[in-house]
Amino acid sequence: MNIRSDAAALAAALGALACQPATTRPYFGPVTGAPQVEVRLPIPQATRAFADLLRGDTIPLLHLEPRDGYIESVWFDARTKAPTRARPLGPDVVQVRVWIDPGRPGFSRLTAETVYRPLADPSVDQRSLDRQVPPDHPVGARMKALVEGMVRLYGGPGEAGGGK
Repeated sequence: MNIRSDAAALAAALGALACQPATTRPYFGPVTGAPQVEVRLPIPQATRAFADLLRGDTIPLLHLEPRDGYIESVWFDARTKAPTRARPLGPDVVQVRVWIDPGRPGFSRLTAETVYRPLADPSVDQRSLDRQVPPDHPVGARMKALVEGMVRLYGGPGEAGGGK
């Protein structure tokens, strides 16, 4: 082998390691308008802590992936918070998804969307139908309060630290 082929092999190996094809996160990011905050926790701990808050608020979880920083609920009735088999159509049936991404050193950026589908259209990708609930929606307002509560519990930028 020569230096050029060794460099190419090294570059290919590093490129393969940089990709994480085994991630459990969806290919899309949060919708516009989802509440966001930065907390003083690493991604896995922030993911578990927020999942605990969601469970405490009786949000029915479907996926929890601390390594990947992702949480997803089932589609549920916004009034009762019970999982539903009803078609996800209108603001009475919602889903919560949470992305926890790297922030500044020692911090994670948490974004929590609460979505509904205003209409059904089988000709388009279902994700393109998702809309952030309005600010006065009961589940959306609760998610905003939980997101902001993470800073009170664990600290955020410019804070001395969290309560735990």
